[in-house]
Amino acid sequence: MDEPRVVVEREMAAPVERVWRALTDLESVPDVVSGVDAVEVLTPGPFRVGTRWRETRRMFGKQATEEMYVTVCDAPERYVAEADNAGMHYVSEFRLSERSPGRTAVTMTFSAAPAVSGKRPDLFMRLLNRLGTKAVARAVMKDLSDVAAAVERDAGPAGPGGRPPGAG
Repeated sequence: MDEPRVVVEREMAAPVERVWRALTDLESVPDVVSGVDAVEVLTPGPFRVGTRWRETRRMFGKQATEEMYVTVCDAPERYVAEADNAGMHYVSEFRLSERSPGRTAVTMTFSAAPAVSGKRPDLFMRLLNRLGTKAVARAVMKDLSDVAAAVERDAGPAGPGGRPPGAG
């Protein structure tokens, strides 16, 4: 059985650097992303490989806290954060690319797999494969929509090129 995988893309009317800051300024994430209740940064200094934080959010009607850590950081184009919990290993990858001046595409990929290689998928994995990927995709799209609203609002009343934010 393949590991559950969700890929969501969102274009934002903001430059790559502004979007990168919104995604990696961990202390501000609860103010930007409505699905995140709290973030506790565990490592001092700039966002980089090795950065760790605890993120508390509501998923599937329950509040959960995950400790996440950065394993890849290629600013301002890509970062990968991973987490381990209850025998599962989660990987979230964010890729940013400039579509045109002042417009950034963000692709977020989320996957989950048993933390022990070769372990048979349990009930959670089977449910996530069948039902959860749609819910995770909706949650990721909402997160990216929140980020877009914040970075496009920061661009002022008109987005780059005089277009209203979000205009394609």
